[in-house]
Amino acid sequence: MENNTRPNKAEEMFLNLAYNRFYDLYEEIMEDSFWDKDSYYRFTKINSMFTVYAELLNYEPLKHVIKIIELKRPPMESNIAKELFKFIRNTMAHFPFFDSWNEVYVNKEIINWYKKGMMIDKFLISYEGKEEVKYRFWHSKKKSMTYLSIKFPTSYTAGENIYLKDILNEKEGIEFASILMKKVLDTQVIENS
Repeated sequence: MENNTRPNKAEEMFLNLAYNRFYDLYEEIMEDSFWDKDSYYRFTKINSMFTVYAELLNYEPLKHVIKIIELKRPPMESNIAKELFKFIRNTMAHFPFFDSWNEVYVNKEIINWYKKGMMIDKFLISYEGKEEVKYRFWHSKKKSMTYLSIKFPTSYTAGENIYLKDILNEKEGIEFASILMKKVLDTQVIENS
């Protein structure tokens, strides 16, 4: 009889490494002093956080969490927690030519240089012209509310550069992304008393 208990031994090893790394990055990014660091330092940490999160989304129970978010949370939250964050991760991973968040861009030609219809291309085709999504989040340490907008490209045509900073600004956008990612990942954490 096969043991289907989750997590299995391999998953547990992976999850321990990934969760520890994610929470370390989260804690650092949420500190005010993080934003005083140079842009390259910030970019490497942000890139790592999106990479770890995207890898964790391969864990089957987290796929179910995304489906629950789709059913029970405000419209677009599951799309942002999965598709937008994977788009950002894939953009940084497949086009590692930049040293800061504000420099990162893609365009239709670069995205499709090798093959059309891959994840980044599909995302931009799907979200081209979609209305911006407005969010707010509470900073418990600062006792303040932050407001932000996620803006999808108005067009995805040849010759037009699409910057990550125009979709999600660096400081508030990354803090928001960090909080949403953490909420998704926290669903699989058993707290010890």
